[in-house]
Amino acid sequence: MSQPIRNVLIVGGGTAGWLAACHLAKKLSSNSAQGIAVTLIESPKIPTIGVGEGTVPAMRQSLQYLGISETEFVRECDVTFKQSIKFVDWCKPLSANSQHSYHHLFDYPDLASLDITPYWLQGLAGDLPYADAVSVQSRLCDAGLGPKNMTHAEYAGITNYAYHLDAAKFALLLTRHATTKLGVKHIKDLVEQVLCDQDGNISGVVTAENGVLTADVYIDCTGFRALLIGDACQVPFISKSDVLFADSALAVQVPYADVNQAIPCFTVSTAQEAGWIWDIGLSTRRGTGYVYSSRHTSDERAEQVLTQYLRGTQVTGSIEARKIEMQIGYREKFWHGNCIALGLSQGFVEPLEATGLLVYDATARMLAEQFPSHTALMPALAQRFNQRVRLAWDRVIDFIKLHYFISNRDDSQFWLDNRDVAGCPTSLLDNLAVWRQQLPSAYDFHSKLEIFNLENYLYVLYGMQFPTDLTDQQFRFPDSAKAKQMLAFYQHKAQQLQAQLLPHRELIARIKHYGLSKI
Repeated sequence: MSQPIRNVLIVGGGTAGWLAACHLAKKLSSNSAQGIAVTLIESPKIPTIGVGEGTVPAMRQSLQYLGISETEFVRECDVTFKQSIKFVDWCKPLSANSQHSYHHLFDYPDLASLDITPYWLQGLAGDLPYADAVSVQSRLCDAGLGPKNMTHAEYAGITNYAYHLDAAKFALLLTRHATTKLGVKHIKDLVEQVLCDQDGNISGVVTAENGVLTADVYIDCTGFRALLIGDACQVPFISKSDVLFADSALAVQVPYADVNQAIPCFTVSTAQEAGWIWDIGLSTRRGTGYVYSSRHTSDERAEQVLTQYLRGTQVTGSIEARKIEMQIGYREKFWHGNCIALGLSQGFVEPLEATGLLVYDATARMLAEQFPSHTALMPALAQRFNQRVRLAWDRVIDFIKLHYFISNRDDSQFWLDNRDVAGCPTSLLDNLAVWRQQLPSAYDFHSKLEIFNLENYLYVLYGMQFPTDLTDQQFRFPDSAKAKQMLAFYQHKAQQLQAQLLPHRELIARIKHYGLSKI
């Protein structure tokens, strides 16, 4: 018989667990007598991964929606602003004396007024990089400027932005917000066993100190262990290591050589012989690491590559990196019976575009918005959730593979293998075949659950010199005069904003000292 759902138990904390708790508790009114109770249990003895330090603008929207003060967030989580991901050496140098790089910006091109892309492809902008042609933001990034001034209220700015953050401190902030503002009950205890009934549903979890805990719905946020969805429910894991080869990472936190050193307002992703190195500037330190394929290099060689990179950025002294082994892929189902997987237990791919927190935040909010009121609704909602989340993961994998597949690098087996069509999803191959002859279109991204959309693809495709041949279509683009006006406008606007905006480090210091005004 159908029963009303009255309580939810989240097993596992970290950023994903507490994001899920916040989204569910807010939507389900957990701090009211009529709401659905949300409890989170985590063991103080089991560490979290704790290196997800980059976000995308959707996180900014979630924080505002959840009612978290941006000033408090900046002060407590070592936060800096992120306006872009700058990709370095993902293609061969354009000349012997230059290094290839491009920005994937968070300010999208103004496609509604006029898509400059075809005019840029036809050479109307000269040798201006694509990002510079369609936005002012890349020039602000390279000038070291923040996305807003102190006159902007919380979550407002001149350009679109996300954040860099300390993942451990962020989890603590979410914990406090969930428990003090949203009514989440917090239990610190070790889950020793998961109990299941004859139908395969979870009937409870056995804890070390609190006995058996029961709920109507269980959320698995136990990370790669997948204690509920994997061990108890036996939902298989679908590996995608045949598509995305990077399965290991070395992570390190390094201090600034100079406490007044400028902080980049973007993530730097520098391609290497068997993967890429991330470099994220927080307000008090840098978070850096090498994501690599264990099939194409050894751990010892990876450590050498990371050390060499850090030495090139004036890091001295011994470097002790933490190794992280990554499971690349996702579960066959994300909602099984009364168990729903969020976070690493749901799936994971390399964090090239801050994909982890993006997907976890999006799927947690989707679950909260469509959370069932009665158990009878669960099978239908589970089927929809599984279809939508799998589509989201497949599209994420397409987008990450794009960066590798269209690269012209051929200096190692890693890059040669990534350019092999045998390892490229058919959906991506089909799109690229079309885009070689005509421009990408919004109609190529028809699902509302596309994690990355047209504008994201444009930045990567044309930042990486993807060849779209418009020779026989020039009659379709008669607005050259307007395109020139827009190009000139962006040039002029960038100069104006450079005179108005604060250096990034100075902006962060002022926010910490004075605070931002509330919206």
